[in-house]
Amino acid sequence: MASKQLTPLRDGIYAPTMTFFNPETEELDIPTIKKHAVRLAEAGLVGLVAMGSNGEAVHLTREEKVAVTKATREALDEAGYKDVPVIVGASEQSIRGTIELCKLTFEAGGEYVLLVPPSYYRYAMNEAAIEEYYTSVADASPAPIILYNYPGAVAGIDMDSDFIIKLAKHPNIVGTKFTCGNTGKLTRVATATNACSVKNKGSGWMAFGGIADFTAQTAASGGSGIIAGGANVLPKLCVKVWKLWGEGKYDEAIELQKILSTGDWVLTKGAVPGTKAAIEMEYGYGGFPRKPLVRLDEEARQKIKTGISEAMKIEKSL
Repeated sequence: MASKQLTPLRDGIYAPTMTFFNPETEELDIPTIKKHAVRLAEAGLVGLVAMGSNGEAVHLTREEKVAVTKATREALDEAGYKDVPVIVGASEQSIRGTIELCKLTFEAGGEYVLLVPPSYYRYAMNEAAIEEYYTSVADASPAPIILYNYPGAVAGIDMDSDFIIKLAKHPNIVGTKFTCGNTGKLTRVATATNACSVKNKGSGWMAFGGIADFTAQTAASGGSGIIAGGANVLPKLCVKVWKLWGEGKYDEAIELQKILSTGDWVLTKGAVPGTKAAIEMEYGYGGFPRKPLVRLDEEARQKIKTGISEAMKIEKSL
């Protein structure tokens, strides 16, 4: 369990931040990583996730993951955003390795960890094995755990609501990110856990939507917020949709959600290279992913710019 005072998780918008590199050497670009973290906090995000799938965690060494975590925390503190927690993707394929990484990133300034189930030996990952993984890590991790349900990244493993509700009873498991996009599942889990929502703090347990294109739907389902890659590019728009729902301005929220969903789909298809290209074109920094992820040509970049133009117009007006 945690030995330091943790920053409470709040309802709202979180971003799985990108990891930026020197375009020539592919070494970590720490100044840009810090700059990006501060820009997102200034836009109203209430938490950041370092070393998620958008952060190219699978391309980084342990030492680099620690360095990114440390830089993100330092940047937020230096800019006066001590109340913005850093969640860290700390998944490894073994229980032992995951516990070690949880400890390392916690020492570096991370406060919570986001964990997908192990999937390399997919044939062995039945419900009992996944339960042992999460409960064993939760027993030993100094950082509270957020379950990460992302079937597309873990060979199709899709935890159902009954299983998540069962795991939620562990005192060191404090939430789930639903990148499965299943709002029915999110609703069931949020209800069973009395999750924190835009309407009330509830139990404090967190049920996060995992994609910006169902921000309003997450709010309507009693969810706690979203952790979404699109928030790297459209943070203010995501925040606006969330706040409108909280204010009971449902029609306005849904109209903005339509625009957000259209733009976010362009970013989702563009994945890490496309999101970085969008940041570069709209904010003047971004660069490229680590190889073997591709570097987009100018035609592909312009398609992304055109595809998000309506959403960006609103983003820049907020």
